[in-house]
Amino acid sequence: MKLFCGNSNPRLAEDIANYLNISLGKATVKRFADQEIFVELHENVRGQDVFVLQSSSYPANDHLMELLIMIDALRRSSARRTTAVIPYFGYARQDRKPGPRTPISAKLVANLITEAGANRVLTLDLHAGQIQGFFDIPTDNLYAVPVISRDVKMHYSLDNVIVVSPDVGGVVRARSLAKRLNSLLAIVDKRRERPGESEVMNIIGNVSGKDCLLLDDIVDSGGTLCNAANALLEHGANSVTAYITHGVLSGNAIERITNSALKELVITDSIMPTEKIERAHNIRVLAIADLIGEAIARTAAEQSVSSLFS
Repeated sequence: MKLFCGNSNPRLAEDIANYLNISLGKATVKRFADQEIFVELHENVRGQDVFVLQSSSYPANDHLMELLIMIDALRRSSARRTTAVIPYFGYARQDRKPGPRTPISAKLVANLITEAGANRVLTLDLHAGQIQGFFDIPTDNLYAVPVISRDVKMHYSLDNVIVVSPDVGGVVRARSLAKRLNSLLAIVDKRRERPGESEVMNIIGNVSGKDCLLLDDIVDSGGTLCNAANALLEHGANSVTAYITHGVLSGNAIERITNSALKELVITDSIMPTEKIERAHNIRVLAIADLIGEAIARTAAEQSVSSLFS
């Protein structure tokens, strides 16, 4: 078994290699003067079971091309099996046609990864579960809920927490955490009563006096998250902490979070945290190397991955 990585998250790749007790594969991933990407493997991979770790985070197109070219290099170097390990799967929010004459970019990306030569895909908390069906190769979608539930148990009194889904679409994810914590569930119901009116946030469930745990897969601009926190506090919540798998945090999101009513934003390192994130007083990063490392080990040994979440 060998593990390689591109430039999107080398720190996570090193942590996973340490968990697996192997050395990270040696490869050059660089750019020519015209910004074309070049990859060269410095190890023999013939007949090997190879895993390539690469999140398609910002800059998404560069990191996606790195992944595709690395997969192609492995295929042309006679790797026995290549698994694309994509903790954060970019373009996942483009999983349907939002209107006429628009693409389904998530499906296109799945096609590109398959055609490049990947034999298997490993992802984490896909934005839309149906993206697994976009691939014509085996695809395992891991869940961060076990990691999050352990962290909650370390930091909170479970008899006063309530898990909150920030929208109706995230109820299944939130219910999974609530079940592990044996806690109640609430939902933020966002709606516009009339066209042109501002969005109203209704809370389904009693959050009065509770420590609310907002659970979602992606935080991007942070606006919806901060508005949800305000709505929960207006309904009598004691505190609001957000647990989000993928910290995209684009634009002025970090400033918005640090100046918000959120007690804390907890994200995973599926996207490599910037120095600005690490310096933020109310943003904390959870490590997911052990979860991904164990999934890789089980895949290599032809063992069950789904049993990690049973």
